[in-house]
Amino acid sequence: MPLRLGPAGVPLSCKGRTIVEGMDDITVLGLDAMEIQTVRTVQPKHFDQYWQAGILSWDSDIEMNMHGPYYAELLGNRRERNRSLLKMESSMQAGKILNARHLTFHVGPYGEYDPGSAANEQVANVFSGVVDRVRSIWGDAQEELDYAAFPWIHESEPSLVGIETSGRQELWGTIEEVLEVCNHVDGTVPVINMAHIHARGHGKMKTSEDYAELFDLVRESYGGKKFYCHFAGVEHRMGNALHYTQIKKSDLKFEPFAEYLAEEGDWLDITIISDSPLLEHDAMYMMQHYDKARQRLLEIRARDERRLKLAREAGMSSDELAELERQAAEAREKSENEEKEKIEKPVAKKATPKKKTSSESMMSFDEDEDDDDLF
Repeated sequence: MPLRLGPAGVPLSCKGRTIVEGMDDITVLGLDAMEIQTVRTVQPKHFDQYWQAGILSWDSDIEMNMHGPYYAELLGNRRERNRSLLKMESSMQAGKILNARHLTFHVGPYGEYDPGSAANEQVANVFSGVVDRVRSIWGDAQEELDYAAFPWIHESEPSLVGIETSGRQELWGTIEEVLEVCNHVDGTVPVINMAHIHARGHGKMKTSEDYAELFDLVRESYGGKKFYCHFAGVEHRMGNALHYTQIKKSDLKFEPFAEYLAEEGDWLDITIISDSPLLEHDAMYMMQHYDKARQRLLEIRARDERRLKLAREAGMSSDELAELERQAAEAREKSENEEKEKIEKPVAKKATPKKKTSSESMMSFDEDEDDDDLF
């Protein structure tokens, strides 16, 4: 299963603050993805840095991605919608220069719409135009055969337009809404933000079965195997995300997700971006837990293979061998508990008789006798 991990921004440990220096640090850490945050309008002065990052990405196979403005009003009136699209335009232009595989956008509040088909249809119409615009931006360069500045233009597909799930009740973007729109607009992909889904579902992502249910829904509703995800700890209340936290301090744990990926995620081609305030530290934390989950799975499979081999050699069924192993495990546990009790049980010392002197014959306050007092 291809799995890519990386931070949402330049790593905190990076001494320089440029994107290229951040990519160097990511490579050293063993990560292989990065998301550039353009939460505000992209400045032209940044485009040279984006181009350098795009060249490095092309040469090093680091997956680069871009996040558009956080605040959008795509379901607002014409003026609000056009203002949001103008901000998104600069992200689309920068995405080509950066060689971004995904361009992630939010939709914003429901506005005058109620949740349902009318709102979804409007969002689909808007993103259909966004996809066309992204393709036209990439197509302008594709017409120039000698366009050497962006070698990926000729060999890569245009950036995929990602529609991100939202973490608040008043914002468009439940997982069902996102999947419905992505199903109807070619060139879009769902951006599955686990913290948002967890918060909006009142803390629903708790076990590996919850992740299995989520990805089964995505597979049945959307299809495909390539997925783009965000993960971070989250503080939430009343079905609304308040802010991201480090994973260790959240009730959203990565271990069940890692367990699902290790056991059932062979069909996935997935990129996970760390939105945590700890950025690359939590990205490394996720990588370590995924590796542990994979190791546990390999150990379990090796044990099962050994059991079957022994069963065949002894002429026993696997169930009979499993029962013998269970009985042996119980016997070992019982023996260990008995040994532990012997060690922990206090041993009372026998008092050594002592000859009393004549002065002590009437009454004695010898300290040795006090040791026999169990109270």
